[in-house]
Amino acid sequence: MAGMATHVITGAGSGIGAALARRLHARGDDIVLHARDAGRARELAAAFPGAGTLVGDLSDPDRLSWAFSHQSLPDRVDSLLHVAGVVDLGPVGELTPKAWHHQLNVNLVAPAELTRHFLPQLRAARGHVVFVNSGSGLNAHAEWAAYAASKHGLKALADALRQEEHAHGVRVTSVYPGRTASPMQAKVHQQEGKEYDPARWIDPESVATTVLMALDLPRDAEVNDLTVRPGR
Repeated sequence: MAGMATHVITGAGSGIGAALARRLHARGDDIVLHARDAGRARELAAAFPGAGTLVGDLSDPDRLSWAFSHQSLPDRVDSLLHVAGVVDLGPVGELTPKAWHHQLNVNLVAPAELTRHFLPQLRAARGHVVFVNSGSGLNAHAEWAAYAASKHGLKALADALRQEEHAHGVRVTSVYPGRTASPMQAKVHQQEGKEYDPARWIDPESVATTVLMALDLPRDAEVNDLTVRPGR
């Protein structure tokens, strides 16, 4: 993806999303960073001079359309990078509807709603939608039911979208990272009652490299699914 491409990124405040924002910003592409509120948007704008921001609460996808109607959306979108996510562990017997709804809203319904809003721009640009999923989107383990369900659903969303938008030239990629050193991973370890050592897990920069590879691949090819596992 050469030239001054425009990328809309969720989850740019930390981890994989921040690594992607840094790399794309450094190479001169235009980035539009999603933020949950105006205060967070100001922080992101300060961290990435020249970047655009878009405010909306992913935990309340029913109101995203209203929020976007009061803002200027980019006219061109070459890629939509879904990186934001939340996780709350617990056995099925203890997970409340609130925990289920929160993870499904942020991890699945909000990405679907964002994609719906940006499809016209993506079609016009023959753009790319990247879903940063998780190993939990392929396999579910004990106490990960709600998170894994949201990520299995995200895989279904990506697979359906790929078939629907192929004729429009829109590429769709799902990336399934294993455990990645990030604030989310620190939270997971806390919930698991384990000591967190970031050196054991994938560097977010490594996952960002795989996403950029998919974005920059020539138009004669498309990466559909990419699994990234810890190398040590």
